[in-house]
This record gives sequence, C-alpha cells and structure tokens, in this order.
Amino acid sequence: MSSSPLPGGNRLFFLAIPFYLPALLRVFLQGEVNVAGILSDVALGSLFLCLTLLVPRFFRVILLAFWTAFQVSAREMLAAMQRFPNWQDLHYLTDPTFLGNTGAGLHLASPLAAGLMLVALIVALLASTARLSISKVIVGLVIGSGLLVLHGVANRSDIDSAVASRFNALHWFIRDAVSMPFRGELATPLPPPKIYTTADVNGTRLLGNGNGKAKNVLIVTLEGLHGGYHPDIRKALGVTEDIPFMMALAAQTTDAMLVPEFVTHSHQTIRGLYALLCGDVSQLGTDMPKAYQVIGHPRAEQCLPAQMANAGWSTHYLQGAGLTFMNKDRVMPAIGFQQTYGSEWFTEKDDIPFLWGASDPAFFKGARKYIGQLQAKDEPWMLTLMTVGTHQPYGVTDEIVQQYPDRLTAAVAVLDKSAGQFLAEIKADGVLEDTLVIVTSDESHGARQADWISSWGLNIVFAPEQSQLPRLKPGTYGLMDMETSVLDYFDLPIPDQVGGRSFFRDYANGRDIASYTGSVLRWQSADKKRYECTIMEGCQVCVGAGILGNRPASCAWDNQGLERTLFRIAYALDHSLDASGVERVMRFANGDIRELPERQPHEWIDNMIGAQYLDFPKGSKVQVSIKLKAPADNASDVQMKLTLRAWENEVGGIDYAPFPVLKAGESTSLDFDFVNERHMKSFSFHLFGQGVKSRIQIDEFTVKVTPQAS
Repeated sequence: MSSSPLPGGNRLFFLAIPFYLPALLRVFLQGEVNVAGILSDVALGSLFLCLTLLVPRFFRVILLAFWTAFQVSAREMLAAMQRFPNWQDLHYLTDPTFLGNTGAGLHLASPLAAGLMLVALIVALLASTARLSISKVIVGLVIGSGLLVLHGVANRSDIDSAVASRFNALHWFIRDAVSMPFRGELATPLPPPKIYTTADVNGTRLLGNGNGKAKNVLIVTLEGLHGGYHPDIRKALGVTEDIPFMMALAAQTTDAMLVPEFVTHSHQTIRGLYALLCGDVSQLGTDMPKAYQVIGHPRAEQCLPAQMANAGWSTHYLQGAGLTFMNKDRVMPAIGFQQTYGSEWFTEKDDIPFLWGASDPAFFKGARKYIGQLQAKDEPWMLTLMTVGTHQPYGVTDEIVQQYPDRLTAAVAVLDKSAGQFLAEIKADGVLEDTLVIVTSDESHGARQADWISSWGLNIVFAPEQSQLPRLKPGTYGLMDMETSVLDYFDLPIPDQVGGRSFFRDYANGRDIASYTGSVLRWQSADKKRYECTIMEGCQVCVGAGILGNRPASCAWDNQGLERTLFRIAYALDHSLDASGVERVMRFANGDIRELPERQPHEWIDNMIGAQYLDFPKGSKVQVSIKLKAPADNASDVQMKLTLRAWENEVGGIDYAPFPVLKAGESTSLDFDFVNERHMKSFSFHLFGQGVKSRIQIDEFTVKVTPQAS
C-alpha cells in the first residue's frame, strides 16, 4: 500500500467525511431530523464511498471533486429556487452568460456549509490512498443498497415533507436521470381538458357588458416572486410560514384586486413570459420552451401583444436584463411587440451595479420615464415590464445585505421599496386613471416551507372600475389566464387556441390547472383535488385541496397508476405546437454585427447565434440558411465555423460545406437540410469564428422546420 500523510488507521475515516457530511449538515446546521432525508444522505454517501474505494487514485480525485461540487451547487440552487437540479439543467453549464452572471462575486447562500465541504474534500484527498479489499467494498455496497430500500419505505410514509427534506440532491438527480428510459410510454399524448385550448368566458362578468374603461395596459412582471410576500394574499390562503412581507408593495395595493390562488406553471423566465403573453400553459417538463417554438409559428399571431397591436394598441416590452439571453430579442418581436428593449435602454448611472442588467431602483425609474413618453403620444398602448434584481446572485450591494438574513431577502426588500415607489409615482402621474395595471410574476423562487410555493405566483389588478372589483378574487387562476383576462376586459375577440379563464368573471364551477416545478407535476382537477406526481414515485392525491395552499389531512398515495394519465396529458400540452402540423420558420439574425475574438475562439463562450435548445419532431425536415458578410473595414481575414450539437454532444451525419476564409467586404452563404429520424431535443447551432480587429455581419440565420418530411 502506498504511503499517506495521515496515519493508516485514520485514512478511511477522513476519506469518508465528505460523503457523510451532508447528513451531518442536515441535522446540525439545518436542524432537520427527517428519517427519509438522513437515510438518503447516508445511503448515497455510502455507495459513493464504496465506489471511490474501487477506482484508482486519479478517478478518486474526480469522484470526490464531483461529489463536493454537486452538493455545494445543489444547496445554492435550493436556496435560490427551492428545488434540486435535474439532468435537464446540464445545458446551463454550456451557457457562459448564465454561468458568468449567476456566479458573479461568488455570493454563497450557505458559505459555512460550502467551506466545510471544501475542507472535507481537501482532507479526503490527503487520505485518498486508502484501499479496501473487494469483498469489504461489496459488503459496503450491500449496506448502502439496503439503506436505499429503507429510504423508499420512509419516503412513501412521509408525503407531507418537501423533496429537499426527503432526498439528498444527488440521489434526486440520479432518480430523475434513471427514470428517462421509463418515460417512453408517457410520450403518447392524451387529449387535455378543454380549458387549455379554448377560453372559458362563461362566467358572470364583473364589469357588466361592453369593454372596460381603461385605454392602456401595463403588465408589471416581478422576477421570481410568489404570493406569500403579500400579507393579505398569504392570509387568504391560510399560510402561516415565516416569509418576509413586502410592506411597501402592500401599502400601495390596499385598493387593488388580489388574486390569491394564482399559479406559475413552471420555472424559467422565458417559459413564464410565454404563458403570460400567449394564453397557453408553458412546458410541464423541461423540453425546449414553447417561446422558441412559437417563433415563425402561426400561433404567435394569437399572442396578446399581436392581438393588441392588431386592435390598434402600440405594443412595448422593456426589461432590466439584456435581451439576447433566452432569445428574448427574437421571441418578443415574434409574438407582437413593436418595440422591445433590454438593459441597453438604461443609460443613466446605476447606484447598484448588476451584471444581469439594471437594478430594480434604476429599472423602475426608467420605466416611469418610458410610460411618460407613451402617455405623451395620446394613443392606446400596451407595455410589459420585466425586472431582474431578484435573479441570483441578486441586485444588491454588500452594505444592503448586511441588514438582512441573506442576499435573497435583501434583494426582495430592494424590489419591494422600488416597486412600491413606482406604483405611488404612476398613481400621482394619473396613469391608473386610464390604464389597466396588472402586477404579476414570471415564476416563483419558492420557499423552504413547502414545495408547492414554487408554483405560487403573484397577481394584483388595478382598473379604473376598481369599485366593481372584489378585494379578494375567488377561484384559481394562472399565468395562462392573462391573455384571456385582458382581452375579456376590453371585450376583444379571443383567438381559438387561447385557453384559460378571465379573472374579470366569476365562475360557479371548478377548473383544471397544472404546473411543473421542483421536478414535480402538480395538477388541480375541476372537482378540487390536488395531484403531485413524479415518474419514479407516482402520485399523491389530496382531496378537497387546490393546487396551492397548505396540504390537507386527507392525502394518500395513488395506487391506480394515475401518473401515466397525467404525464400523457402533460406531454400533449408540451407538444401542442408540434401537433398543429404547421411549418415553422425561425429567424435568428437580421444584419447583426458581432466582434470576433483574435485568438482561437471557444465554441461555447464565443457562440454568436441564439439558435439553441431547439426541439425537432421525429420525421421533421430542417432547412438552414445562413448569410454572412465581412465588413469592409475589417483589419484581417475572417474564418467562421459552424457546429451542431444535441445537449453537449456534437451531432454527426449532417453534411454541410465549411465556410471559406472571408476577406474584408466579401460575403458567403450556406444552405443545407436534414431529416430527423428521431425526436431531437435541445439541438443547438454554434456559430463562431476569429479575426484580428475584425467583425462579422450575420445577414441571415434561418431555421425552417417542416413537421413531416416527404
């Protein structure tokens, strides 16, 4: 046996520390004594320890580093989003914008836990020469497997606890990945309830007949907030968890209509905005966002901005972050916004520098100015605002953070003050006299108290007819209801494929509504039952409970295989745009000029095109057309390159010519096509190149998808 800096009898002990530390942190740092969670930590730690003892030293280093990095990053994701990572999140590791902005400053939510894990890793690496006989390792594997069986029993008997309380993060990740081969039968669609594809406007109208009195529409979307931040909304749902209140927002909404049961259908801003603006549930899974699919799709013409523009409103979108991340520079114009602006619009000095874009105080200051410009034109307008300050790592200074328990709470406090001041100012400006104002959220970053909070959105309504609206709007609504509600308010026609209900109507009967957050499919049925389902565990059924709110006592595991039905309906909803059988034309460039790196470019970091994370149906034909030009003032020749990838793997078998070297002023084009023999997920085009003090003009990058190739 090779030598080690540590005494021989202690080497195994020190090697084991990182693998059992999550269980110790759960008990002593988090104060959480959950049998299922501890069993999950210990069982998975035991299995990974045994695996480490079986492999050579070099691979031990990799396993130890992987274990530590995953546990730390999962803890940070849980603090930010109240969910564990799943295998579909891997594509974020290839997005330099996301990694750079999210990790800026290394502001850890749990620095003590991260520090202890790092120290444990270092100690384990010093002890990593310890080895055991294969027979002893096998005994360890058997024990670890037995603990997993015990965890399964404890898990099914503890349905009230959140996923994070019952699972080690890596255990949950592996279960999610392993379940993939068993999802084939779930890829057979079942027809969804009618409310997902046809608007229900059969309820009693709150404002009487005819259109509302407002002339304009303002939708204020607050990044990641849930309804629990508003005291009256929290009280209405009977939620007593210790979550900070947004008192400035509450003070400015004392006369507004609150919608307590308001559902965000999924995680991720682009998905939430699609649901909000297009009257359709966003993905109940993690495939390509429908917002990308709707580019060039006839369904885009049915989205709210397009409908308002056709009816005579000028339509505007303004957000604090840059537009290129998540392709909002393409999505927003595609669904009908005539003017679309991001962080580049905010040119004044920002007192809270933030890599994602404008801080919330700077954003709302600019938004008020933008509204003033719209009001001065004396024509009806629709404006959608999107904040970014409450996105990890949060738009706050270290000085502000010192006044609060953590960075997220500090960021919410800054947003609260900014949003409250903004509402007070536009009231003083007279905006509310002729404007329908809706304050909502794109998604919910959740809370540790309960998993379902990650499906709980915010919805507050101001209208000139406020006296005709109730203080608390009964019934369950969601982001998908926004378009139907706005069009119903103005008594405008609602397109055929737009679903949902109007919160300007009262309904006597229940409704179906769904979400997919924290890797759990949640479903509320019309007869007021809550279903919470995963592929591996099946469904928990709660009688007499909506999708939101505290779990009632009458919850039990379903033994009828109900998850197969609900996931098949969810599959149909996720692929509704594919099922329409229409050709899609997605344009990702329009004369854009990009700077080129002088040295060998990095394929991931230097990718110049937003044609990423696309899904192509089985049997579809994809036609790609690219036109490039080297500007006449380039100082050197330019060499461009295109690669194709599905997830992180390069795709072979698709023939296309390489780009020639371009001299200043020269142009080139590339056209090719391919047929997808299978369903292609997360397909990305990577366009990159190099040139000394040179640029490239991307005149065209078009992807046309024909559902059934002839």
